[in-house]
Amino acid sequence: MATYKVVSSSPTFGKITSEPINHLQENDCEVMILNPDVVNNREKFAESLKDADALVVGIEKVDEQLLANAQNLKVIAKHGIGIDNIDLEVTNSKGIVVKNVPNASTDAVADYTIGLLISAARHIPRTVQEVRNNEWNKRPGLGFSGKILGVIGTGRIGQAVIQRAVGFGMKIIAYDKFTNQESAATLGFEYKELEEIYRQSDYIAIHTDLNIETRHLLDFSAFEKMKPNAIIVNTARGGIINEEDLLMALDEKMIAGAALDVFEDEPDFNKELLKHERFLASSHTAAYTYDSLEFMGMETAKNVLQELSESKASTHS
Repeated sequence: MATYKVVSSSPTFGKITSEPINHLQENDCEVMILNPDVVNNREKFAESLKDADALVVGIEKVDEQLLANAQNLKVIAKHGIGIDNIDLEVTNSKGIVVKNVPNASTDAVADYTIGLLISAARHIPRTVQEVRNNEWNKRPGLGFSGKILGVIGTGRIGQAVIQRAVGFGMKIIAYDKFTNQESAATLGFEYKELEEIYRQSDYIAIHTDLNIETRHLLDFSAFEKMKPNAIIVNTARGGIINEEDLLMALDEKMIAGAALDVFEDEPDFNKELLKHERFLASSHTAAYTYDSLEFMGMETAKNVLQELSESKASTHS
């Protein structure tokens, strides 16, 4: 009989490869993969954690209600990077360790960001669909060389996007509450205040965390400051952009377009956005490559085992 019980609510943990699950099972863990019906029912979800030692989560909300009866829980392992869906005050009060995989999908998300930028600037999805419909239109798009990319957030992913954008001959300006002047000098970008990012940028890429300060950071007042040819890409977190204000900005042609991989409420969002030719939406899939998911899964499993091992050692010391 296994010593530990690991519950996973992540829809992608162990999906691409069973290696992470096998690794846990080989190290004295029983692994329970919850089906979506359980995850979407808060009472059933909470009940499944009653005797769990570890929880693997994706973007599911982890709060006081969910953890109320999780008396044995020692670690919550995020199958990914951002932990804004986890109430850290609650986990701290319960002595539950929270771990993530900060470098899990840097390249995947950076690549996808550039892909969205190109797709939005050059009308690629629309043109492909038109050709499928036997329409043969030539629609001018926007270029990159010599244009200004404003990057909000210069962590791992933000810097990876900057590296790629430099290859297109773009000038990079960036904003971050915590500046990294060494990276700025190495990669050749300049820090500016947010107001200048809005006013100067031809393209804006968002790579910051979602928190109290960044929720609805890009609102109507921000869009008012932007160039009419500006295109915004968000592969970070939904909620950083006020989607109702974005709709108004597109309606009033204050900006040229936007491409969002993340939304405040997923999969629900204001479908009026989709009526705009220069609006693109994808299904929170920027991090999803075979390589990144394989790496993310194994690192998540290792995080679980490391904490269970440390917890066992402290108990017997």
